[in-house]
Amino acid sequence: MSGEQAGELKELERDYEEVVDQNCRAFAGYLKEVLEDRDGIRSVNPPPLVLVRIGEGGNGDDGVQDKTSRIEEPGLKNGRYNPIWVEGAESIELENNDRITKLPPIYPQRVSPRQLSKQRSETVKISSKPSPVSEPSSSSDDDDDVEASNSSSESEVEIKENNRKLSLFPPIQTEFHKQKQPISAESSCPPDRLMADSDSASINEKQTPPKDFVCPITSNLFVDPVTLETGQTYERRAIQEWISRGNSTCPITRQKLQSTQMPRTNYVLKRLIASWQENNPNLIQVQSENPTPKSDQFFSPTKLSTSPISVISQATIDGTIGDLRLAISRLCTSEILNESEMAVLQIERFWQEANVVPEIQTTLSKPAVLNGFVEILFNSADPQVLKATVFLLSELASRDKVVIQTLTRVDTDVECVVALFKKGLVEAVVLICLLRPSWTSLIEMDLVQALLMILKEKEENFSEMCLKPKTASVLLLGKILRGSDDSNVSIAARALVSDDAIEIIVKSLEAESVEERIAAVTILLRCIEEDGNCRNTIADKAELAPVLESFLDVDDGDRFKIVKFLSELVKLNRRAFNEQLLHIIKDEGSFSTMHTLLIYLQAALQDQCPVIAGLLLQLDLLVEPRKMSMYREEAIDSLISCLRNSEFPATQIAAAETILSLQGRFSSSGKPLARAFLLKRAGFDKSFRALMRAEQQRHVGGESEENLEEEKAANEWERKMAFVLVSHEFGLLFEALAEGLKSRYGELSSACFVSATWLTHMLTVLPDTGIQGAARVCLLKRFISILKSARDTEDKALAMLALSAFMNDSEGLRDLTFHVKDILKNLRELKKLSALASELLKMFTEGQDSSADLWNHKELFQVDCSTKGELLSIVCFKDRIFSGHSDGTLNVWSGRGSLLQLIQETQEHSKAITSLAILQSGDKLYSGSLDRSVRAWSVGDEEIQCIQVYDMKDQVHNLNVANAISCFIPQGAGIKVHSWTGGSKLINPNKQVRCLTLVQGKLYCGCNDSSIQEIDLATGTLSTIQTGSRRLISKANPIYALQVDNGLLYSASTSLDGSAVKIWNTSTYNMIGSLPTTVEVRSMAVTTELIYLGCKQGTIEIWSKEKLNRIGTLQAGTNSKILCMAFDEDEQVLVTGSSDGHIQAWGLS
Repeated sequence: MSGEQAGELKELERDYEEVVDQNCRAFAGYLKEVLEDRDGIRSVNPPPLVLVRIGEGGNGDDGVQDKTSRIEEPGLKNGRYNPIWVEGAESIELENNDRITKLPPIYPQRVSPRQLSKQRSETVKISSKPSPVSEPSSSSDDDDDVEASNSSSESEVEIKENNRKLSLFPPIQTEFHKQKQPISAESSCPPDRLMADSDSASINEKQTPPKDFVCPITSNLFVDPVTLETGQTYERRAIQEWISRGNSTCPITRQKLQSTQMPRTNYVLKRLIASWQENNPNLIQVQSENPTPKSDQFFSPTKLSTSPISVISQATIDGTIGDLRLAISRLCTSEILNESEMAVLQIERFWQEANVVPEIQTTLSKPAVLNGFVEILFNSADPQVLKATVFLLSELASRDKVVIQTLTRVDTDVECVVALFKKGLVEAVVLICLLRPSWTSLIEMDLVQALLMILKEKEENFSEMCLKPKTASVLLLGKILRGSDDSNVSIAARALVSDDAIEIIVKSLEAESVEERIAAVTILLRCIEEDGNCRNTIADKAELAPVLESFLDVDDGDRFKIVKFLSELVKLNRRAFNEQLLHIIKDEGSFSTMHTLLIYLQAALQDQCPVIAGLLLQLDLLVEPRKMSMYREEAIDSLISCLRNSEFPATQIAAAETILSLQGRFSSSGKPLARAFLLKRAGFDKSFRALMRAEQQRHVGGESEENLEEEKAANEWERKMAFVLVSHEFGLLFEALAEGLKSRYGELSSACFVSATWLTHMLTVLPDTGIQGAARVCLLKRFISILKSARDTEDKALAMLALSAFMNDSEGLRDLTFHVKDILKNLRELKKLSALASELLKMFTEGQDSSADLWNHKELFQVDCSTKGELLSIVCFKDRIFSGHSDGTLNVWSGRGSLLQLIQETQEHSKAITSLAILQSGDKLYSGSLDRSVRAWSVGDEEIQCIQVYDMKDQVHNLNVANAISCFIPQGAGIKVHSWTGGSKLINPNKQVRCLTLVQGKLYCGCNDSSIQEIDLATGTLSTIQTGSRRLISKANPIYALQVDNGLLYSASTSLDGSAVKIWNTSTYNMIGSLPTTVEVRSMAVTTELIYLGCKQGTIEIWSKEKLNRIGTLQAGTNSKILCMAFDEDEQVLVTGSSDGHIQAWGLS
């Protein structure tokens, strides 16, 4: 400091001391007069405040002038008219008897240009006119004396009464005071600062920013520009403040705004400004060297500011500083609840109106003050007080982490805030969010329903706080659903889905805060995992560009959430819409999504790689798949590497499931439908429809134009994806899938099996590039093994579909012939379920003679039941065998493996059991007997129980049953049809019926005269298939057995005409074939491939159903008649009953 500056400082100190001394002397005299007027007779007025600067001489002769400061006119900020700073309220006049008190406005008023010019002239006039102390007769002093004399005319009682009435009026709350954002005060610039500004003006003139880069409200460069519907661009904070004051027009054009919602950031303009700043660093440096002067410390005298808002803010602080101190003191020390509540309201009012400086924040952040606020939360019942308290604590917590530590130190304090929130104090959710409770604490608080209520409220119903209540709710829900307790997370996610809050959460994806966006992603991802059907709503409503913009601003954990969310989002049951979403993900955002994913994939954790690689591969497939791509190669390499990494089974499973989902077909819940569609292609239509029903998914293969387009898009995607997968490194993926098929983890082997089946099957529609050989080498033996050993019929069907892809290749067909026996056996099993199996079976047997070596029968067991008489009937159900004997005994056998074990024996019929029948549902067994009764048995897990006895009034032969009726051959002529409700009638009374069979409401009768009739039970129509013949050489030629299979009727009789078995078409009644056997057939069984004839001499002939030639003979243990035969459900075990009471079984191998 120079000597001259030190002298000026000392002179200023002397002037200040003299002014203080004069005021002290004046107030001492005033106090003396008040003390002397003990009776209160005289009216003593306070002395006027002395604000003069004494000259160097210190006497009255030296000129003294008033201290004035230049104040910037309202509405002029940085020399430019600003509509926001002049928006104010009118002055308020309060009438008090004959005196009108005019209160000053509480924020800057709109000032006319004429008034501004008048203020300028008056300011110049006052500042230039001297006002010496030695001349009290000056005009200004005279005016002061007149005012003083008028004031002294009022009595002290009136003054007190006026003050009391004025204090009853509440403080005026205007829109400006309700703004939550503190406005920084601007101090007036000293002369040296003005000189510095003038020095830098020449620099700024050359590098003045373009006007389009400057906000017309703040006059500063844009930081967050937004463009309104009128085409005008403003700073987001400034236009938000303009609208929050109740304005609904554009500040420049004054056009009515149709929507007050803030538009998205104008990123194009923002990037242009950033580019301009890079090219003009000197201007940025000049601006940084001239910062806005900050306000002085809180309890020190404040300087006047050039900003109209800061002028009022500083004046408010100066005028209420004592009240603030008193309010804080009352809050901390008062034992009267009402006083403490009023103190809170005063503090909150000051916080809202005044500029928040660090000293105020530090004072309010002290533990004693915070404890005072918490006690108010515990004890107060006033909603306004509680709301103010929560507001203050939230503001403090948002600025100082120490406040959070203080409030969370005692658990009951947090519990109190939570309780208030649940009772309806919605602002408390902001404070709860700022306190950052742990996940376990949030679960214990049970806040989900309360948070959902906040989300459903309208934004205008909330007070303005440092954090929006809806934002706080989203952040808390995100934290709850980020937890590891699946049960609690599932409950919360289900509550969100059932409460239809998904669309509200989706809007948070566009939030300004990255933290809120990530919380929304977390919530929506959990909801999709809990109920996949909600992904359609999310996909329809979501704006993905802000989510993509957040990718580079978050850590790796949140990045993976974004990738997984996007991956789940494109699992829609609308293929065309899936591709639209993929295009949005690929093209939206300010950076290359594919390049960013590639870099992220190269550094990602092992368990994250499959999901990232799957999304990257789908994005790459949007271009022509035949072109080379580094993104595609890297993605497929990553999937294969993860699939082969046996040290991480979870990663292997994720990779296999990702490959499976790339097929591109999904249910409405997002589950892959690759298995269902492959079963459909294998001919398992019933299984396909069952899976679709389970998923509540409508098949898109309808005839509507939309469905046809969807099917076309799905097929095209499947073809392109299969091509890039199998073409990579000449079928390297097949090797990885073959290794996965050997895994001991069922989930992994199943996913690899379906994926391998899909890709192998797609080889039949893809161009032949030699990859089929690689697939055959890697997978053929695995598919044959599954076809042989799989217990699930659907797995066998998938293996059959995969093997069919190799039959078009000569080398593949040659390799298959080495396993022809195993393949044929399983194809025969699948033939009745799949048309594809029949086609493959024809291809294998074409040009080959059916011989016994292809149909091996191995005897399994033989049981002697001769003590119970003849074995007249036998049926198989699941793994049990039921046999009816001539002594009325009904036996139940367990037929597991190669052993037959008797598990129950009952004899409730008094005479022979001639026939047994099981309903198609499998819940009841019926037995018909010569004792003129039919018994119904419940079929349990082990034993059977008789539940009802029906009196048939006649002997029962050859019983056939349906749900409502039964048909049997009585002792005489005709057939009896008996209703389970009790009625019966006789049909076909002119024929002596020997055998019958009931199929789909039609009854087929074989008679003693070798005639065959068809009777429609619904209409009673009788049709003749074969007419009867006269006896030859006095010997009858009856029909001993009838079987209906696949629209063909097989009848067995004697061989008098050269063929014991004839085959008829049930539609045309024409004979289409016969079996030229000479044996006398007593029983018959027909399977999908073979015909078994039980003969009189104890032999069983086996005939090919397709070629009608005999391929083998089985010999029973005795020479007795084979009276009955039955097959198990899989047609793998033949069980026979003979006239000598023997049960014998053979297995087909």
